[in-house]
Amino acid sequence: MSKSTFKVYGYRWVILVIFMVISFVIQLQWLAHAAVARPADVFYHGQFNPNSFFNIDFLAMVYMLVYIIISIPVSYIIDTYGIRTAIGIGALIAGVSGMIKGFYADSFIIVLWAQVGLSIAQPFILNAVTALTVRWFPLRERGLAAGLAILAQYLGIIAAMLITPLLIGTDPSKPGYGNGFHHMLMLYGWITLAASVLTLIFMREKPATPPAADDLQRDDFFRGLKNILMKKDMVLIIFVFLIGLGIFNAISSMTDSISENLGVEDSDGLIGGMMLIGGILGALVIPALSDKFRMRKRFLVICTAGALPGVLGLTFTKFFFHDPHTAYTIALASSFILGFFILSAGPVGFQYAAEVSFPAPESISQGLLLWVGQISGMLFVAGMSMHQNKFINTWMISFSILMFIVVGLVLKTKESPMIITEKDKIREAECAED
Repeated sequence: MSKSTFKVYGYRWVILVIFMVISFVIQLQWLAHAAVARPADVFYHGQFNPNSFFNIDFLAMVYMLVYIIISIPVSYIIDTYGIRTAIGIGALIAGVSGMIKGFYADSFIIVLWAQVGLSIAQPFILNAVTALTVRWFPLRERGLAAGLAILAQYLGIIAAMLITPLLIGTDPSKPGYGNGFHHMLMLYGWITLAASVLTLIFMREKPATPPAADDLQRDDFFRGLKNILMKKDMVLIIFVFLIGLGIFNAISSMTDSISENLGVEDSDGLIGGMMLIGGILGALVIPALSDKFRMRKRFLVICTAGALPGVLGLTFTKFFFHDPHTAYTIALASSFILGFFILSAGPVGFQYAAEVSFPAPESISQGLLLWVGQISGMLFVAGMSMHQNKFINTWMISFSILMFIVVGLVLKTKESPMIITEKDKIREAECAED
């Protein structure tokens, strides 16, 4: 196929915006209760045993549990039937589940089952990020496109962290503590339904002609999976996500418990909020720089090393600063730093994995990274929430140690061969112009 056959279409931005909208609501629903866990305990009082595994924290954990079970089959569906079908399935399930969650907000059991439905919808959306960018965007824009797609996820999480507490009575010293869940879940249900309808109407599979040559050749699903597991750099990045994404999932799911551990009484969601604000800024800056300088590994090193002070700050602040206000202020700054670096590593890491595992389908490489992160995240959350968060300090210390391992793993990887090739092509073109 000649170079003239490749074409970039303006509709790619419509596709990306629609994908961002449905990604936003999936994450909004994931952590709708996480930032207000203590008021939720009051609202659902008597409907579950707070010391059991099936408590408020399980509403976030179930996303990880379901993802572990169905992620690989969903990646197969994306690769076999395409992104329009897969994302459409996810959008339909999300819309129905979100409305059920809203209509039956006062029943913990029904809310839990609706959350299971949303958990099933999640991988149909999340696993399609790199598949969508490859179908619609040229290589020079894919880091940015992946960054924007994942930025929408962060926006959904930050909305859950910061907007949800505004809709709920979170101050235990005031009347109405624990009220507002009916209104909040119904509002989120309508937003999810609207996003689902827009996705079903506007999502398309791919443009009439591909944006780049690498869209022309792919392994089949099972051959691609086998080849991925034989690539050293891909195995290393899998371990990076096993630890790093697991830590992010755990901290995101336990933000209210972390606040309580720091001595903060009000469930204001600010620790999670600051982490996501940092993540939003990082997702806008780091992937774009990775595209501009045609470097993946170097920016992954910067991101993982930069995340270290954030984890250390969240872990050790309370031991060195006994004044709760001071400890909380430093924890907020640490959350921002952690979010800026660890969340911006996501889109760069996804694109790096897609490039080093080529010609394996992108849905497999991204699906594996998310899959291992959900496994570790679920285990971390389970450990942190045991016996009413008795071991939360121990887990946070272990996260600090694990982040040093993450940096070491990234340093052992090699630069993406595809991004190096792209850099050489640009240099050749510049020399030809001269």
